[in-house]
Amino acid sequence: MRLAMLQTAGDRHGNPAANLDRLGAAAQQAAASGADLLLAPEMFLSGYNIGRAALQARAEAPDGPAARHAAILARRHGIALAYGYPERGPDGAIYNAARLVDRTGQVRLTYRKTHLYGALDRDMFAAGDGLGAIAEIAGLKMGLLICYDIEFPEAARALALAGADLILVPTANMKPFVGVSNVVVPARAFENLVYVAYANRVGSEGELTYLGMSCVGEPNGGHLVLAGEEDGLIYADLDPAALKAARAANGHLADRRPELYTALASR
Repeated sequence: MRLAMLQTAGDRHGNPAANLDRLGAAAQQAAASGADLLLAPEMFLSGYNIGRAALQARAEAPDGPAARHAAILARRHGIALAYGYPERGPDGAIYNAARLVDRTGQVRLTYRKTHLYGALDRDMFAAGDGLGAIAEIAGLKMGLLICYDIEFPEAARALALAGADLILVPTANMKPFVGVSNVVVPARAFENLVYVAYANRVGSEGELTYLGMSCVGEPNGGHLVLAGEEDGLIYADLDPAALKAARAANGHLADRRPELYTALASR
């Protein structure tokens, strides 16, 4: 499976229409390079650090106009898409969400960020309450987390135990937190025997400066790819045979002792 990640600042005004155009151009380029799946950053369609009023104006229902447009782009270019967006729930609550659609435009996963980062997230979003949903694209089983979620071992482990081969993580990680790309992502891949794809923003948004460093952690604990701060597409080829070999050599999942961990869930 060939994975493409879009590392970008996006439209500087957070214009959803402009960001959908950027997604479409990236999808066309990625598909022409043989990619099966394109992963875009957290809150890609709207911007992330945009304030509550702008967020309220740009949030849509899961099947809103932006979602329908993204499905058309997937069908047009024959590539699966995963991207972040603001979702308005039936009760009016706003969620930091991500969606995976396949190359036919069919929705395969919708996920709401479960671990909210500081006042920035808590002032704007309600927390999601579900982990572990899996879909299969191009022969790999995959699930979604968003940004801060990957910094919690339990979130990645839930997907691994559900059968994931790949964890997709749209993110908006800012300076100075380089340790997430350098350490956390490959560690999550190693301890869960999965690939972890982490697609970040670059540039500035309000007081935040995003650090780029989009990466793919591989199940032996290294990087398949680690980007700098450039704007553009980053590619990685995910090999099921390499995944199988890593799982044969590493017993992290098989050697777990769940009976010793029960107290952790209540703390």
